[in-house]
Amino acid sequence: MTPPPTPQSRPIRLGPRSLAALVLVSAVGLGAIGWPLFAPPDSQASAHAQDAPWLFAGLLVLLVAVVAATISESGVGPKAVAMLGVLAATGAALRPIGAGTAGIEPMFFLMLLSGRVLGPGFGFVLGSLSMFASALLTGGVGPWMPFQMLSMGWFTMGAGLLPAPDRLRGLPERLMIAAYGFVAAFAYGAMTNLAGWPFLREQASNIAYDPDAGVLANLARFIVYCLTTSLGWDLGRALVTVVLTLTLGPAILKALRRATRRAAFEAPVTFDGPAA
Repeated sequence: MTPPPTPQSRPIRLGPRSLAALVLVSAVGLGAIGWPLFAPPDSQASAHAQDAPWLFAGLLVLLVAVVAATISESGVGPKAVAMLGVLAATGAALRPIGAGTAGIEPMFFLMLLSGRVLGPGFGFVLGSLSMFASALLTGGVGPWMPFQMLSMGWFTMGAGLLPAPDRLRGLPERLMIAAYGFVAAFAYGAMTNLAGWPFLREQASNIAYDPDAGVLANLARFIVYCLTTSLGWDLGRALVTVVLTLTLGPAILKALRRATRRAAFEAPVTFDGPAA
């Protein structure tokens, strides 16, 4: 009988402070992204559209605080920092591949598998840092960047929260990861669309946010907006993620698990004295 796989070590774990910071930034981010769908018609929220740059800056500061709290509380060693740097740099380098071509973004595939193997804490930090690095690499720095970092952090963290991390292996695991990646790719696209949708009234008045309409009317407008502007891109991202997960997933998962096992992130560090 084949022995069960050993529990996977985690280079970054979510402690009380980092978890509190993550909940705070997630709540602020959800409020900042989803306010058009929750604000009643008589709300004054749309009157503060000019304050958006300050909100973006505050959200970016909160994201940095989450990353700092997670790293400091976990006592991250040099091996975990090195793995984080390598994966973040690889993800940032993969993002420009296929940019502008029907959502061909292999970065999502790597983030998905990394979060699965290395856990939700590492996944959130990796997703946020990878998106930040790719924005610097491609010149995509703008008010949309904090929302992209937050959405990618959620996307990668969710992969680390999938069930049975130490018992499910082989094709069933890859099918589960691929199914999650397919759904999460559309969720990522909806989140990033929602961040800029309220400010496009002049360009697409019939499907843009209407401050005088109710929640259901604006939800219908937003769905039509996503279907007409980004469905092809989101579908391409989802299909590429599924195909790469099913084809290259075994090798990448095996390599990540071997590297994590050999790194022994949770092994105590001891120093022996000089030999007699």
